[in-house]
Amino acid sequence: MTLKPFEDVVAEHGGTVLRVCQAVVGPVDAEDAWSETFIAAMRAYPDLSPESNVEAWLVTIAHRKALDHIRARDRRPVPTDELPEQTTDPGLPGGYDPELWKAVGALPMKQRAAVAYHYLAGLPYTEIAVLLGNSPAASRRAASDGVAALRKTLSISVSGDIT
Repeated sequence: MTLKPFEDVVAEHGGTVLRVCQAVVGPVDAEDAWSETFIAAMRAYPDLSPESNVEAWLVTIAHRKALDHIRARDRRPVPTDELPEQTTDPGLPGGYDPELWKAVGALPMKQRAAVAYHYLAGLPYTEIAVLLGNSPAASRRAASDGVAALRKTLSISVSGDIT
């Protein structure tokens, strides 16, 4: 016994497969799942045993493709009218807060370097002093002044007035 031409299989079982897809994914996405079912079936059809129950085989493929379609749909972002509130991750390495980095960039060079070396790189003030060519006390003061300037700048930009 030989297999029927694949187009005959589609014509004979297409309605059943479409109903299975509609039951699993709903009428909107059923045609997509139906197409994916028959693409997968067409690839596997030459290896199908002639004694196989073709309808049961197609329904199994349809069910699995419909579930794949649901999983893919659930992974897509849901469109909304409003953007979600932007969260920031201050203090987290690798975090990007444009306002913070703009404020850091506006600091005087020694304050910016002292803040970066101490708070981002974790260097002690003695090593920062060597890098900046000043004393550990001056490095500590530059970092302190830099952090104070950042607090002032960021509190103004967030609340509109100094807090």
